[in-house]
Amino acid sequence: MTATETREALLLAAAEAFARQGYDGTRVADIAAIAGVSNGALYAHFDSKAALLVAALRAHGRRLLADLFAADPARPVAELLLVIGRRLPHDRDASGYLLVEALAAARRDEEVARPMRDYVGERAGGLAQLMRVAQDRGELDPAVSAEALAHFCFLLAMGSALVTPDLHAVDGNEWDALLTRLMAALAPPGFVAAAAEAQTEAQETEAKEEAR
Repeated sequence: MTATETREALLLAAAEAFARQGYDGTRVADIAAIAGVSNGALYAHFDSKAALLVAALRAHGRRLLADLFAADPARPVAELLLVIGRRLPHDRDASGYLLVEALAAARRDEEVARPMRDYVGERAGGLAQLMRVAQDRGELDPAVSAEALAHFCFLLAMGSALVTPDLHAVDGNEWDALLTRLMAALAPPGFVAAAAEAQTEAQETEAKEEAR
């Protein structure tokens, strides 16, 4: 393996191991074994388990809004928020568990906390920038703090990773209605209704295609 391939293998192995076994329950030797490399090769790329945890989070952590926006920059950010919001109560993926483990470890271990502060700050800053894009486009009320809204979205994403559907479920229609009302309070009149209608049509089309 090349150095780049080794690093990528380690990051993927670490993301899977930390999400499955937790930070405290994962040994560096476990990650090296999953990646198929020696402990020495691991330490050639990462000087500690904490550094590997945060690097794995950067490489494989949840970035739903940023990824959707990157895939379709012309799509309204407010519409993307609705799309992601509808997913949150139903999502169960390893990237969410990885974030939970990283934040929990940061509460207990200052070695993890230091790089996690940078990571969370970058994530919140990126979300705030997308909120400002939406405000500039007239999709969100510019009187609302972009930073506060980004923080709110980050907390929702964290909550969905912690409270999975098997612990507590919510009616999909009731959740949709709540999200639409929340967005209506943040967006110019008429914008959310049009976005919600377009998303409903897309969901209906997708359901019909899956039923074929």
